Amino acid sequence: MSANIETVIRPLRAEDYAAWLPLWRGYQAFYEVEIPAAVSELTWRRLIDPAETVGGALAWQGADAVGLVHHIQHRSCWTEGDYCYLQDLFVSPSVRGGGVGRKLIEHVYETAARNQCSRVYWLTHETNTKAMLLYDRIAERSGFVQYRHKLSTGAMPRA
Repeated sequence: MSANIETVIRPLRAEDYAAWLPLWRGYQAFYEVEIPAAVSELTWRRLIDPAETVGGALAWQGADAVGLVHHIQHRSCWTEGDYCYLQDLFVSPSVRGGGVGRKLIEHVYETAARNQCSRVYWLTHETNTKAMLLYDRIAERSGFVQYRHKLSTGAMPRA
């Protein structure tokens, strides 16, 4: 991709699946995870369902999708407005450093503002230092540390 090609951010559409899937797989490879195909298919259906609280967008340069972003709107106990969690952000290695990531994040900011959310937030791995150079310029670090406990089935065991 040429740095001179305009980047257009567009919300996901049903016909974008073939463009989205390689980027989604690239995101998983970057984080060295493999999400089962059935979960990816469910994720796609949720992303394009207007009744869901999840959404996403692709960054396009000409006919090529070069980045993706997924976000989830949810309630907060701290504010009247919802929060918007930017869950996944991926830019093709061939165009990194060209402003695509910033445009995808700004798209989420605009979507969240339109939906009257109080904040947009996200997590990144501590080793993702290149991306953090951008994040430190366009957002503030909260200082919080994430803890997690995985549940085998996603449900609480019966008593």
